[in-house]
Amino acid sequence: MTDSSLSSPISLESERGIDYTPLQAVLVDGKFQEADQLTRELLCQLGGAGAVARKWLYFTEVDLIPAVDLRTLDRLWVAYSNGKFGFSVQRQLWLGVSQDWDKLWPKLGWKNGNSWTRFPQEFTWDLSAPKGHLPLSNQLRGVRVLAALFAHPAWTKSPQS
Repeated sequence: MTDSSLSSPISLESERGIDYTPLQAVLVDGKFQEADQLTRELLCQLGGAGAVARKWLYFTEVDLIPAVDLRTLDRLWVAYSNGKFGFSVQRQLWLGVSQDWDKLWPKLGWKNGNSWTRFPQEFTWDLSAPKGHLPLSNQLRGVRVLAALFAHPAWTKSPQS
């Protein structure tokens, strides 16, 4: 893609003054592994100083993320993956399997049979990945962070709220 792709109509709103242009730039270039890492860092930044220091987010910190910012992160992923990736895409798949985590993991390509997909080498970092494959969420601590992201008011309240 060209630099003109960066001047797209995608709103990069942030309640916290976060600059989302670096994420947009790597997504435009199809650098999904880099975008995934940057997304984790941005979520930690939005989750507060504790999350930044730990380099991972507690599920209780997800509520600290402004809806505007979560929607911005999601819009970028959805736009630059042609609707294939993003938290909202993952959430829709989760709702589509009746919120059954065991059915969601294989759909996302995060688990095959009884084996979890190994990070980073076994994940697919391009558009050939299954729908909802990215961004990743660390499941080592269980599903609570992802559950909190899926329950976030960003998906249930109007963008003006």
